[in-house]
Amino acid sequence: MLEEVKALVREVAQREVTPRFLKVAHSHKADGSLFTEADALAQAALEVGLPRIRDVPVLGEEMTEREQQDAWGAGREGLWCVDPIDGTSNFVAGVPYFAISVAYLYKGERQLGVVYDPIADEMFSAVRGQGAHLNGTPLPLRPPVQDLRRALAGVEMKRIDRELAGRLASWPPYASQRNFGASTLDWCYTAAGRFDIYVHGGQKLWDYAAGALILEEAGGRLASLTGSFDIASVWERSVVASVSPDLFEQWRDWLKAAGA
Repeated sequence: MLEEVKALVREVAQREVTPRFLKVAHSHKADGSLFTEADALAQAALEVGLPRIRDVPVLGEEMTEREQQDAWGAGREGLWCVDPIDGTSNFVAGVPYFAISVAYLYKGERQLGVVYDPIADEMFSAVRGQGAHLNGTPLPLRPPVQDLRRALAGVEMKRIDRELAGRLASWPPYASQRNFGASTLDWCYTAAGRFDIYVHGGQKLWDYAAGALILEEAGGRLASLTGSFDIASVWERSVVASVSPDLFEQWRDWLKAAGA
């Protein structure tokens, strides 16, 4: 199934997404986020193609909230979760950091994840119990640093508590930080060891469904800012993560001490 999903995702990217990079008009959704024709066409193509691989409901970012809830309710025995373009703001602005994300869940548990960056032609993937890979190479690509003070952090400030954001900005416990605006790729960069540590204040199901599995299968650890990752609401979860278990403990302990 994994190879079929990867082939479909690559085909959709080549047909509906990359030809519109730097060329597509955009509008704003009710929540203020950007939306393009490429988002709609990519999701429609995945809604057609994925049930041909396994005939179960598809839950996508570009559906209405009611449609998403209905798909979740109908998908206990199998569910596709899709983000047709994560990083639409980057896509519109010409920043080459966006991805197509597809996850397969069974009884609510992550079983398969694919995140594809079409500009870099990087296909991150994982199947439960079979490890994580980038274009066939096992993840992580490099071991993270072991000292939090030397870490490169992926930090999404916008949804973090203001007091914690101020501490991270003024007195960071790490060496440097990045935020490029596509959560699905942030997970994969953490799984690859490109980010030593990661924190995000709130992600939707389609932001984390594939990436969290890729990190887990790379040997990483994850939690939410308030405790266990999978105890938090399925619809929105904060993230604390590292592919290094030791570094994860240091990072989580620092956040707890900081009042997160």
